[in-house]
Order: sequence, then structure tokens, then C-alpha cells
Amino acid sequence: MANENNAKAKTHVKLRRAALGLLAALAVAVVAFLAYASTYSRATARAEAALAGSDSVRVTATANGYLFDGPGTENALVFYPGGKVQCEAYAAQLESIAEKGTDVFLVRMPLNFAFLDMNAADSILGSGEYHYSHWYVGGHSLGGAMAAVYAADHTSELDGLVVLAAYPTKSLRAPGFRMLSVYGSEDGEVDKLQSHADLRPDDYAELVIEGGNHAQFGDYGAQDGDGVATISVEEQQGLTANAVAAFTQGE
Repeated sequence: MANENNAKAKTHVKLRRAALGLLAALAVAVVAFLAYASTYSRATARAEAALAGSDSVRVTATANGYLFDGPGTENALVFYPGGKVQCEAYAAQLESIAEKGTDVFLVRMPLNFAFLDMNAADSILGSGEYHYSHWYVGGHSLGGAMAAVYAADHTSELDGLVVLAAYPTKSLRAPGFRMLSVYGSEDGEVDKLQSHADLRPDDYAELVIEGGNHAQFGDYGAQDGDGVATISVEEQQGLTANAVAAFTQGE
């Protein structure tokens, strides 16, 4: 009996040590991730200025971001920002889209990572507060990829998906569902952006902006792998706004 009790005690000690080791490893991983997330790209003065709105676009704070409310009343886009990028960095791009008739909801993500709240669009689409005829989700880079995951699970509730420098990883093939992909010719990962064609819906449109890069869909500076643009941020965002507005308005 004594030997049996000793064996049980030793087993208990081993399990306790293993659990403590696992907790320690998890704590180190969490601290490392928080340290990594604490360094992110911030909005430039151009983006901050766009938050003031314009003669045709009113920008208001929502529970988890901003609404860019332009002259349009029928179409809306819920937009997920790129990874490690302050959401406000997309203000100028989204204001330009709203000016052309498609209202945009910009979602603020936890720690600036869209994968931490992939269902963020639910708070807008399911709120009952907004009454648009046509709803789209989309985003830039990591935000676009996470918006694509959300869209794949909600094709019956949405009209389509808009991705800027991103691509889907789940099938979007559903009756009546549409997709627009916009990316720059100088993006550092063009091959990836052209991949997964089998996941796209039949109603698919693509715009390659000659001279555009990965970063200039927002105003936050450069990150590794963005590529070097040969056109201005104003030109890249202007072409993007035209394409997004036309697509979401069924043109």
C-alpha cells in the first residue's frame, strides 16, 4: 500500500510540474505576443485629417470604429483594417469611397489584429440600427483575409466581398455572391494575391493598379514586403475608390 501511495504521489508531482511548465510556456507566449502587438503602424496626418469628414461625408464614431456616411443610402461596406495597423490609417481611403456613394463602416480590431474578432461585422449587420439594401464586407491585407472568412460563412446575408491586397482561404462560391479584388502591381506578394482562384465566386472582378503597392491602400507608412510604389498614394486610393464604389453599386 505504501508503495502504491508513493507511486501516486510521484505521479501527482509530475503532473503538477507538467501543468506548471505548460502555464509558464503559455505566459511567455502571451507576453511575447503582447510585446509584438504593441509595435504597430500608426495613421499619418493625412488619415487623421480625413476623420474630420468633408462637405459630402460625415464621419461619426460607432461602438467599435467609425461610420463614413456619404450621399448614398443603398449600399454599405464593413471594412476590416490590416494587421498591426491603426484602423484610423484607412480614413482617407474610406472617405473617398463614401463620397462616391457607398457608406463605409470601419471596424477597430483588438490589438490591431482582425483574426482576434473575425465576426466584428455582426455588431453592425445584426444591430438593426442600419437599413441598407446591399451589404458588403471587405478589408486590407490580413483584414481582407479575415473578412473573406466571415463572408464565406455569411454569403446568404451579404451581396459580396471587397479585398484590397488580400485573398480568400475558404470557398465563396454561392448563388448571387460577388467578389472584387484590388491590388498593386508592385505588391511584394503578387503571386499569393493571384492564388486560390478555385475559391472565388463566379461573379468575380479584379483590378490591378499599375504602380501601386501593398501599403498605399492606407496611410501608415511602409512595412516589410510592401513593395515600392511608382504612383502616389492619392492616385492609388483614387483608383481604388472608383472601383469599390462601382462594384458595390452594381455598375
